Amino acid sequence: MTAIQTELWLTWLPVAGIWLVTVITPGPNFVATSHAALSRGRVAGAWVALGVTVGTAIWATASLLGLGLLFQTAGWLYQIVKLIGAAYLIYFGVRTILSARHRRPPRTPPGQFSATGAWRAFRRGLLTDLANPKAAAFFTSLFAVTIPPAAPSWFIAMVIATVVAIAGAWYGTVALAMAWDPVADAYRRIERVVCYLAGAVFVGFGLRLAADR
Repeated sequence: MTAIQTELWLTWLPVAGIWLVTVITPGPNFVATSHAALSRGRVAGAWVALGVTVGTAIWATASLLGLGLLFQTAGWLYQIVKLIGAAYLIYFGVRTILSARHRRPPRTPPGQFSATGAWRAFRRGLLTDLANPKAAAFFTSLFAVTIPPAAPSWFIAMVIATVVAIAGAWYGTVALAMAWDPVADAYRRIERVVCYLAGAVFVGFGLRLAADR
């Protein structure tokens, strides 16, 4: 292994470590995945997790292409994207709170999960992840201090694949864990309370994003 290759691998390790810590910190993506798995089953949770993972890929790739720097230069554009994202989180939170007042349909068996249900779950995960434009700033900062300017294209592709794989593995695990029968049974006993709390968390994240400067 050459000195350059050794330097690149030593660069890759901090990226993977920092991103892993960031991903496992609970946030909107965690709440969306957990709530879907608890209320609709592991397939719904898995589709939400997939949507979150695709959103991560979009933010990471866009950051390497300069989106984060564009947000820094054109502050008005960042503010618009941020407010749109905040509005979505608040909207989804309010919807979740209102849905707690109605009896939910039973969890969908894996073999009966429709394409429409899968698309809705995927879209929820994707939009929840894309609702936070601070991800672009985070990836831009992370890549700026870790990836060498002359890094080869294969290394950049590996970095993107790494952050996407970590996100997919974590949220996929969350979906499976939350859909585990003992957890699901406990959830059904306090379903309404959990819906109220999940909705309040989404509204809180939205308000915090809107107020962030």
